[in-house]
Amino acid sequence: MKTIEKEKIVHEVVEGIYNAYPFLWEKFGQNGRERTTEDNYHHLNHLETTYQLNDFTFFLDYTEWLERVLTSRNVGTELIIDNYQRLHTSAKELEDEDERCAYQHYLSRAIQHLQQS
Repeated sequence: MKTIEKEKIVHEVVEGIYNAYPFLWEKFGQNGRERTTEDNYHHLNHLETTYQLNDFTFFLDYTEWLERVLTSRNVGTELIIDNYQRLHTSAKELEDEDERCAYQHYLSRAIQHLQQS
């Protein structure tokens, strides 16, 4: 994934989250927004590594770890699902069709996993 694509996706997703959930600003402030930005770079980096390894288990393990960490910090699973859905939508920005399809597939499977947990 190109750096410019990654930056655009992260910006779009974080803006969307904070517009949809204004209580996050009140609850977590600027630090929360910065962590959300960092988290989205981590999500994309893990998607990228999963694609390179061609191993969905890598992203699933990350997703399970992420859920444990964020729910322990009072961020509900529904916000993780929402974040992944936004990433799925924003992945349309990717020029590489194989990469785009793979990322969307990984995200769909991770969302299903989170919904079932």
